[in-house]
Amino acid sequence: MNNKLIITGAKENNLKNISLEIPRNKLVVFTGVSGSGKTTLAFDTIFAEGERKFMESLSSYARQFLGQMEKPNVEHIEGLSPCIAINQKTTSQNPRSTVGTVTEIYDYFRLLFANLGTPYCPNCHTPIKKQSIDQIVSAVFSYEPNTKLIISSPVVVGKKGTFAKELVGYRKSGYSKVDIDGNIYDLDEEITLDKNKRHNISVVIDRLLLKDENKSRITESIETALKLSGGKVVVNNGEKDELFSDTFACPICGYSYSEIAPRMFSFNTPYGACPVCSGLGVKKEIDPVLVIGDKRRSLNQGACTVTGWNLSVGDFTKTYFKALSQKYNFSLDTPYMDLPKDIQKWNICWHICQKF
Repeated sequence: MNNKLIITGAKENNLKNISLEIPRNKLVVFTGVSGSGKTTLAFDTIFAEGERKFMESLSSYARQFLGQMEKPNVEHIEGLSPCIAINQKTTSQNPRSTVGTVTEIYDYFRLLFANLGTPYCPNCHTPIKKQSIDQIVSAVFSYEPNTKLIISSPVVVGKKGTFAKELVGYRKSGYSKVDIDGNIYDLDEEITLDKNKRHNISVVIDRLLLKDENKSRITESIETALKLSGGKVVVNNGEKDELFSDTFACPICGYSYSEIAPRMFSFNTPYGACPVCSGLGVKKEIDPVLVIGDKRRSLNQGACTVTGWNLSVGDFTKTYFKALSQKYNFSLDTPYMDLPKDIQKWNICWHICQKF
């Protein structure tokens, strides 16, 4: 593509047959006195033609809802891509406002992320994908015909315990086999698990061949597995286990999302705002340099300089710090610089922060 935007014969409004070249991928500024045609060139000519060409690229079905757009009074524009225009607006005093929110571009980003984005687990960075039962069945039928399938429900993933009651419950519910840590067990036999080790337990729902006549049975088995495990099913095709989920939940650690919606990407709502700063982007913290004056002094000698928290001021402060020293096992007569780092950071500054 040409690295220049070439405008020939622009005559819109007060432009007098203007022709010019504008470099692409650069920040270009139009300057001039009021009425010289800056806005006409940028908005009424360049942007208007870019918007018109974008509309023409849409299907005839989509264009019938958008209406016709007139071509600006210009002979030719070369090298023009689809573009967006950010109109002038008065600044907002809201501390949560940004360039994205004021220009409303952020609204389109939120729609884009909610509808086309791929969610990832924040713990193990695994892509999280929601699949319907029909999609899961279609994926299973992509295997070779007559493949031996084992459909199971992962009811325990990486948890410690013996799970004796759970195993008895599965047997009473009519299930006959379970897969525990990669080994198949019959639920009629006595199963003893080490309570101090983490286990993976899957209830075997069905074993069958992948055939068209078994489609309804496969679908029912998948539905049963999803219901038993709360949204997960494992299908073994003889070569590997494949995990499917009908919820926005991580198949590895179980971290789950609610339904992905635009409000999750907005720092102006409780659903998307940071829980620490409430969407403001800043948080208040105590500066230890301002709290502690002379680190060579002990707390009894007045190392803390915050008004009302010097031990030489009042009995309440002395009682408070004495209780802290007993709880966290440190001495009020030890120079502050010699106290353990965790005592310096949490037990002094944190408690002062809570007080204020």
